[in-house]
Amino acid sequence: MEETMSENIRRATAHATHSRSALLPLLRRLHFYIGLFIAPFIFVAALTGTLYVLTPQLENWLYQPQLFTTSTGPDRPLAAQIAKASSVMVPDAKIAAVRPAPQAGETTRVMFSSADLGASETRAVFVDPKTLEIKGVMTVYGTSGVLPLRTWLDYLHRNLLLGDFGRNYSELAASWLWIAALGGALLWATSRAPRRPPAQDKLTRARRLAGQRRWHTTLGLALLLGLVFFSATGLTWSRWAGDNISLMRNHFGWMTPALNTALHPEPAAMEMPVDEHAEHSGHMEMSHHAASSAVSQASVTPAQFDAVLSAARAAGIDAAKLEIRPSYLADKAWTVSEIDRRWPTQVDSVAVDPQSNAVKDKVEFASFGLLAKLTRWGVDAHMGVLFGVANQLVLALFGAGLCVMIVMGYRMWWLRRPQNGQISPLDTLLGCWQPLSLSARFLLLVVTAVLAVCLPVMGVSLLVLLGIDIWRWRRAVA
Repeated sequence: MEETMSENIRRATAHATHSRSALLPLLRRLHFYIGLFIAPFIFVAALTGTLYVLTPQLENWLYQPQLFTTSTGPDRPLAAQIAKASSVMVPDAKIAAVRPAPQAGETTRVMFSSADLGASETRAVFVDPKTLEIKGVMTVYGTSGVLPLRTWLDYLHRNLLLGDFGRNYSELAASWLWIAALGGALLWATSRAPRRPPAQDKLTRARRLAGQRRWHTTLGLALLLGLVFFSATGLTWSRWAGDNISLMRNHFGWMTPALNTALHPEPAAMEMPVDEHAEHSGHMEMSHHAASSAVSQASVTPAQFDAVLSAARAAGIDAAKLEIRPSYLADKAWTVSEIDRRWPTQVDSVAVDPQSNAVKDKVEFASFGLLAKLTRWGVDAHMGVLFGVANQLVLALFGAGLCVMIVMGYRMWWLRRPQNGQISPLDTLLGCWQPLSLSARFLLLVVTAVLAVCLPVMGVSLLVLLGIDIWRWRRAVA
C-alpha cells in the first residue's frame, strides 16, 4: 500500500511539473506579445502620467498672477468677492462653486458654469480677497481645480485628446499592465538565468541580450508593486472595466457615503454614491440646476455664501481648502466640502439649507468604511496629491522606470529577432497551447473568459492578438 501511495505521489508530482513546464512557454509568448503590441500604449500612459504629476509647481509659477497676491489687510466679505467676480461675467452666468482663499497671499476662485465648456469644466474668476481686484479668468477642470496646462496633460494622459474613444487606449494599458508585471515576475521566479560566463574581450550578441534581460528583470521586480497599484487604480477610472468595478462596489456596499441634500423628506430623495474619480473621468456634475423642470427653481445671491460658510464652519468644516456649491433647486441644500487631499485627508462635507442656514446632513471621512478610505487614498496617490512632493517624486520614478523598462524590452526583442526571417511554430500562442493538458486548457479558458468579461477592452485586444498569432502560425507551418 505504501508503494502505491508513493507511486501516486510521484505521478501527481510529475503531472504538476509537466503542467507547469508546459504553461511557461505560453506565458512567455503572451508576455512577449504584450511587450510588442501593448507596450506602446503603456509607454504613452506612463510618460504622460509622469508629466502630469510633475507640473503642480510649474503651474503655480506659470499662473502666479492669477493664483497669488501681495495685498495686505483684512479680507473683504465673501459676498463682495463673488459680486465682483459676477460683474465680469455675462448676466445669465450661474455660479457653480466658490473656493475662498485658503490662506493669506492666495486668491478666491469663483467658478461659473457655461454651455460652451466641456464636462467637469468651469470658468473661474480669480479675485483678490483684500482689494477685490480681478486677477484673471481661466477655464479650470474638476474638483482638483487644475488649470489649463494640467488640464491638457490630463486629457492627453486619459484619452490622447481623442474624446471618449481615446479612453480605450488608457484602459488597454491598465488592463494589461498588471498581467505583464505579474507574468514577468513569475517567469523570473521559474526561469532563473544561469551564472554569467567570465568576461570576454568581445561583447557578443548573446551577452548583450543577457545584460538587457538582467536590467529589464531588475527594474520589473523593483517596480512590481507600483505597477500593479497603477494598473488597479487606473482601471477604476476606465470606461468599461470601471463600470464593472463600480457595480461590484455598489453590490457589496463599498461605495463612499453620499451626502443627503434633500430638504424635504417626502418623497424620499435618492442620493447617488460619491464618485471619487469624477474630476478625472469627465462626469462630475458642476451644478444642480440641470434637473427636472418640474422642481421649482431657487435664486442664488452672493449674500447667501457668507452665512452658509459660517454654518459649515460651526458644524466642523475646518479645512483651509474648501468649496461651496449652491443649489438652484428649491428642494436641495447647498454643499460645503473640504477638498484637501493631502495627508491627513480632509474631505468632510455638510449640506446646508440656504434659507435657514441649518445643517441638514454631514459626512465625515472618519466614518468612511475601510474600502471607501482605501479608494480615496488610492485615487489621490495615483494623482500625486496624497503626500505632496514625496508622492510626486515616487510617481515620477515609477513612471520613468516603466518607460526605461519598455525601451529595454524592445532592445531585447531586436537582439533576439530571427536572423533568417524564419518563424518556429513553437514561437506562437497556438504552438505553446498544443502541449497543455485538457484540464489546464479548461482552467485557462475559464480564467480568460472571466477576465474578458470583467475587462472588456482586454478581451477584445486578446482576440486581436490571437488573430495575429493565427496568421503567424499559418505562416510558420506553411
